[in-house]
Amino acid sequence: MDIKKLQRVIVDALEDVKAQDIAVFNTTTLSDLFDRVILASGTSNRQTRALAARVVEKVKEAGGEVISVEGEDTGEWVLVDLGDAVVHVMQPAVRAYYGLEEIWGGKPVRMKRAEEAPAAAEKAAPPPRKAASRKSSTASSAAETTASAAKRAAAGKTAAKKAAAKTVKKTVKKTAAKTATARPPAKRAAKKAAPRA
Repeated sequence: MDIKKLQRVIVDALEDVKAQDIAVFNTTTLSDLFDRVILASGTSNRQTRALAARVVEKVKEAGGEVISVEGEDTGEWVLVDLGDAVVHVMQPAVRAYYGLEEIWGGKPVRMKRAEEAPAAAEKAAPPPRKAASRKSSTASSAAETTASAAKRAAAGKTAAKKAAAKTVKKTVKKTAAKTATARPPAKRAAKKAAPRA
């Protein structure tokens, strides 16, 4: 299957199950193993599993090959290996912690969303004269939508960073608690070591 068709099938499948922050990266210069890395976020273990299952289903329907799926048991990070493309479906905190965009994000692939393709065809046709008055209201609503989407994305990134920080703090506290209970305090150790007279 052509890589462009494969990435379109994957992105459409992810959008069907409402994946968040979908990113497609061209990795042809970084790895000989695959040509695309696709990242997406799911809000829960159930959604990440559903996203991965939908990708597998749609790729098989399109005649593609699914090599393996890993991480379905926990659902925090599910990896779908499709040969020429690798799909990482992660929860936002896990995605923020591992930062795969920094590893594979050298060449992002710009893709039109499925619903934007018909809109592009409509733009090619000359608009009727009455549509000119509606054009300014459409442009202002598009600007408002873009601004609100940017605010939501910024809020999502902040929430992901806070969640990752909480997870790290909990792990550090648990490790410190285990270490404190595993070793006796210095005073007790000194008393035990001193001979009784």
